[in-house]
Amino acid sequence: MGKLLEKYGRGVTGPRGKWVTLLLWVVIAGALSAVWPAVNSQVNNNAANLPESFPSVQADEVAKREFPNADGVPALLVWHREGGLADSDLQIVQKLAEAYTAKPLPAQTALPPYHQMPLPALKAQLSENKKTLVTPIVFSGEADSAQLKENFATIRDQVKALTGHDPFGEELASGQLIARVSGPAGISVDASALFKKADVSLLIGTVLLVLVLLLAIYRSPILAIIPLIGVGFAYAVTGPILGFMAQRGWIEVDSQAISIMTVLLFGAGTDYCLFLIARYRQMLTVESDKRAALKRAISGASGAIAMSGFTVVLSLAALLLADYGVLKRFAVPFSLAILIMAIASLTFVPAMLAVLGRASFFPLIPRTPEMIRQRAEKKGVPVPQPRTRKTVGDRFAHLVIARPWAVIVVTVLVLGGAASFAPGVKYTYDLLSSFPKDMPSREGFQLIGESYSPGSLAPVKVMADTEGRGADVQGTLSRLPFVDAASAPQKGKANPNIVAVDVQLNVNPYDNEAMDHIPGLRTEVEAALRASGVSDAGDRVWIGGQTAAQYDTKHAGDRDELLVIPVVIGLIALLLLAYLRSVVAMLYLIGTVVLSFGSALGLGWIVLHYMMGADAVAGAIPLYAFVFLVALGEDYNIFMISSIWKKSREMPLKEAIRQGVSETGGVITSAGLILAGTFAVLATLPIQVLLQFGVITAIGVLLDTFIVRPFLVPALTTVLGRAAFWPGSVRDGRKEKSGAS
Repeated sequence: MGKLLEKYGRGVTGPRGKWVTLLLWVVIAGALSAVWPAVNSQVNNNAANLPESFPSVQADEVAKREFPNADGVPALLVWHREGGLADSDLQIVQKLAEAYTAKPLPAQTALPPYHQMPLPALKAQLSENKKTLVTPIVFSGEADSAQLKENFATIRDQVKALTGHDPFGEELASGQLIARVSGPAGISVDASALFKKADVSLLIGTVLLVLVLLLAIYRSPILAIIPLIGVGFAYAVTGPILGFMAQRGWIEVDSQAISIMTVLLFGAGTDYCLFLIARYRQMLTVESDKRAALKRAISGASGAIAMSGFTVVLSLAALLLADYGVLKRFAVPFSLAILIMAIASLTFVPAMLAVLGRASFFPLIPRTPEMIRQRAEKKGVPVPQPRTRKTVGDRFAHLVIARPWAVIVVTVLVLGGAASFAPGVKYTYDLLSSFPKDMPSREGFQLIGESYSPGSLAPVKVMADTEGRGADVQGTLSRLPFVDAASAPQKGKANPNIVAVDVQLNVNPYDNEAMDHIPGLRTEVEAALRASGVSDAGDRVWIGGQTAAQYDTKHAGDRDELLVIPVVIGLIALLLLAYLRSVVAMLYLIGTVVLSFGSALGLGWIVLHYMMGADAVAGAIPLYAFVFLVALGEDYNIFMISSIWKKSREMPLKEAIRQGVSETGGVITSAGLILAGTFAVLATLPIQVLLQFGVITAIGVLLDTFIVRPFLVPALTTVLGRAAFWPGSVRDGRKEKSGAS
């Protein structure tokens, strides 16, 4: 392995190798960007989140087949006037219907004939307070967000021409006519715009934050730019590859995945660069030859960097096992991005350092004592005496070695206390609540909820095959205490025995309470079918709609947690065993990051709920955070433990721990601050799911950086002593020293 690393080091840092390496990256990035599409051009924010095996998806297929008029993506035009809608307002609705019936909008598939209704009939559809009217326009399911956005712009322009002002731009408190586009189509367009805006803000914020932190840490403008250039090239290669895969239909990507991938690249990518840069800086103080110093740095850091990257890649790839589409769409972009970034940090960054040499650290250039002496003599000044300042890492190491049990007890109590809040976290599966309250489509839903029955926001579609036996599906559903209204049954097109009833619940259909009623709806309809003599009633009931989809989403998330979490832990355990060859170390390293995750979830809930006023956390957040925190947390453990393991071959274990903690303390603290900072940038976005993920992950990284890595892990290693290496062994440095003396 040593010869292999030496050969690799010469290859990427040699007189020719460094230029060849840089040229290869430039050519590959340029060629891929020119030939393959950018990943942002292949984003699909309407991709299905549930597989075909789930009941709500099967119900949607039945609805498309039997009730094709309901097929498509509806846009709900919400009309509202605080003083009550006037006849002139309703006439605008009729004129629009007449115009779009005569000349439909692109991808328009259905529009009720409001222009053929007399005003009294149209008034009958007003809300009870006469302030609100909802008129749907259905578009093809093939229509993308860009096409829908153009259609909405056309509607807005025509309404402005008819009214003389812009109802879509009016504030909700306005006494004027107010219009909003809501429903699935409106949400899709608003979400796409929100993510696009967030992507730009996120990229700018992340780059500036990383740049400022690197300048503060190294006080070198050149060194601050090197990791950013490395990340830039990694993104330039990753983006086209993902775009090509998405274009071919091999994967699906959405805006949320690309946003988080950007943060991950800058955070984790900069960390890998820092691991190498810190080792190079250290070697430059003992090696006068910059090439020799870089080779030693590569030899010392590449194993830990490769192992850390491989751990994250495999952990993120485990998300391919998820049923929930959002999670599954994370797997390939994240794991590929980390893989390419790890390669860049082991090839592109060393080549850059080889080209720049000691100048990389300008103006604080590291030199050997001999070089410092020669420089002083040349200038005719006294040789500066080396300072022996105790670093923060030195103080951490001294405390851990001196009082390991006290450190273990205190850190476990702190982490355990924070983790005790995790069971109290409340979860929501309402996507709409993740968006800003002033988002137009959400304001439209607010108006509907205030003026109509809460269940009218998103009726539950209940379908049943009665086999022509006359089961009273509508009556059964309307008698339920949690149902506000049940529509008259519609007969299926292909199978007239299948009837559909739209059910309006008496609670918000997006709340968890509404989701809990889905099993009750199914049970009651199945009982009605059995009572009428229908056989196999359990296979003849289908429930669709947003509430049913959220119910299935919750179950998909629960299933994913039960599967993915053990797989991630198992993969990391195998990698740690292969790298450290110690069962004991593997167990306590995994145990510490799992404890840290629980603490991050508990502290995150305290911040989000008690300080930021969030009522609930997005249901997918625990699995998001677990995969990231456990994988990234092990990165820091691997980097520090690998240093301790190497030193333990040459010195007593306690001294190896002291030096390992001291030497890695600075770089891991710097890396942790940068990684936590990049995730914290997500907390500045107006999208709640990203904000919540950013807060919890940033807290977890900080816990790993300032509690788990400098205190808990080395304290456990100190207490366990040589047993930490079991079933491997470690040479006793004290015996070797005494034998030599």
